[in-house]
Amino acid sequence: MSEMVESQLYAVVMAGGKGTRFWPESTRKRPKQYLNLTGGDSLLGKTLQRFEGLVAAKQRYVVTVKEQESLAKECGDKKMASDGLIFEPSGRNTAPCILLSLAALEAKGVKGNDVIAIVPSDHVILNESGFRDTVKKAAETALKEKAIVTIGIKPNFPHTGYGYIHRALEVSEDIFSVSEFREKPDRSTAENYLATGEYFWNAGMFVASLNTLKEEFSTCSPETYKHYEDLKSALTDDSKLAQVYGRLPEDSIDYAIMEKSKKVMVVAADFDWNDLGSWDALESVVDPTEGNTLVENRAQFIKDATGNIVYAPGKHVSLIGVKDLIIVSNKQSLVILPKERSQEIKEVVKSLQENNDLADLL
Repeated sequence: MSEMVESQLYAVVMAGGKGTRFWPESTRKRPKQYLNLTGGDSLLGKTLQRFEGLVAAKQRYVVTVKEQESLAKECGDKKMASDGLIFEPSGRNTAPCILLSLAALEAKGVKGNDVIAIVPSDHVILNESGFRDTVKKAAETALKEKAIVTIGIKPNFPHTGYGYIHRALEVSEDIFSVSEFREKPDRSTAENYLATGEYFWNAGMFVASLNTLKEEFSTCSPETYKHYEDLKSALTDDSKLAQVYGRLPEDSIDYAIMEKSKKVMVVAADFDWNDLGSWDALESVVDPTEGNTLVENRAQFIKDATGNIVYAPGKHVSLIGVKDLIIVSNKQSLVILPKERSQEIKEVVKSLQENNDLADLL
């Protein structure tokens, strides 16, 4: 990296989420990022491994909550720094999470012109070389332009569940200044975005130097940044850290920084991307077996069955005369529903939350 001769590249993976869209497999005790949803390694493990050849393992970090320590260690084994876990005292959205991570990295010796790539832990990216090439380009641009470079995904359909980035002038090949960030649109608005060719999906991945990130926190979110030095001095005192952290506004990084900063650029992703928002998303990231999506099953018998998504690790799966179903089976629960109604899993979770006798299923 020509622009990075005197700088180093670090990775921070945000892994403290407790999402339930993949219930019954994703629970409070083992959230989505620690699951092997696409076969093989966990989503967190694959996220860390994706940096291999670009960011040394000793410069990869995971920010999570203490309750997930053993899971993070298990999934991050040998893929991150030996002291690679940064603990949030509580979940307070992405801006506090990232500010805490910056304080922890600086305390560990990261310098102002070192570059940090910050990514979520639960996305699926199959083209790992394309990911590394894109992060490298983002890092070089971040240093050269003293900018926060977000990674934009070229949309292939009018998705209403993602935020969008409206690009402006092309600074260099596939690198643009940013006009504005847009919230999740309705269908017609998303169709308009797609038709212009000027919008990217916002994947929540961005790259910048430590100095630039601190400066933009100070400029765009002073009410958050004013706690930075207190965070840094409290890192070795859990009780004090919890007190300081509890004073930070519960803002997203988009609201606190990205939507306000004048130093944001976007690089077009040179890789596939899926944020695995629900069970039906597995269909696009797992190779089909006889016209169906089967994840880590032992064996299968399929007759006149197509388009089904089955998550039943270690089990023999038989499908006869059924189509377009989601079927999830584990030791405690069985879920069957049409693919087109995958989002309704949240109604099951809500029902369980209201029933104390079934709280163990969450």
